[in-house]
Amino acid sequence: MTDRPEPASPVFAADALRGRVALVTGASRGIGSAIARALGAAGCGVVVNYRGSREAAAAVAAAVEAAGGRALAVAGDVADPSAVEALFDAAQAGLGPIDILVNNAGIAQDGLLLRMSVDDWDRVLDVNLRGAFLCTKSALRGMIRRRWGRIVNVSSVVGLMGNAGQANYAAAKAGLLGLTRATAREVASRGITVNAIAPGFVETDMTATLTEAQREAVLREVPLARFAQPQEIAPAVVFLATEGAAYITGQVLSVDGGMVMS
Repeated sequence: MTDRPEPASPVFAADALRGRVALVTGASRGIGSAIARALGAAGCGVVVNYRGSREAAAAVAAAVEAAGGRALAVAGDVADPSAVEALFDAAQAGLGPIDILVNNAGIAQDGLLLRMSVDDWDRVLDVNLRGAFLCTKSALRGMIRRRWGRIVNVSSVVGLMGNAGQANYAAAKAGLLGLTRATAREVASRGITVNAIAPGFVETDMTATLTEAQREAVLREVPLARFAQPQEIAPAVVFLATEGAAYITGQVLSVDGGMVMS
């Protein structure tokens, strides 16, 4: 692993999303944390959703507030319909109606398909895909009434190209792309855009378990020859949430160092 300086946090116009409220699922660490902080820097009130990492989520919310924004950390398993309903109720009571939804929550439980248990398949699909469906459905009710909304689904290059040992994860992330396009067609007339980003390999807890040999194999497929930092993924989400992206919907933006080119 090569030591590299951490990139500076992206700078956005402080009023780019002033007055908007964003909900980021799985925002206590990694990519979700970076997205929450970046949206806060752009003026959003940010609901930091988490499932188990209460202290980490509180730290993200505190960072948003320290930068002058409003934030609220709310627990909730996105795969549970009643928990999602409670999440949105708490978000609205604390910060107001949700204008921007970022479906970022995800888990990986890897294994070769022939050895993969049904429980491992179901849990990954439940969190990564069903969770996005449930949150999108809840968010759309208010967005449709207000005739404005932004939904950004965090997929993966794995959903575009597949990856051995990740049949469940790849299926869920590919499913997010179908969900993105179908939803975009359904709600475009209501002033709501729905897009996805497909990050490549990012320095997070999920990739920290890779062996050096696995990292080297991945890097051979990345033209920029390095893993991304979470702060390098967040700007794509912020852009898709702004008025500057109002004519972009149903699209997938790869942020992968050139790993997938099409």
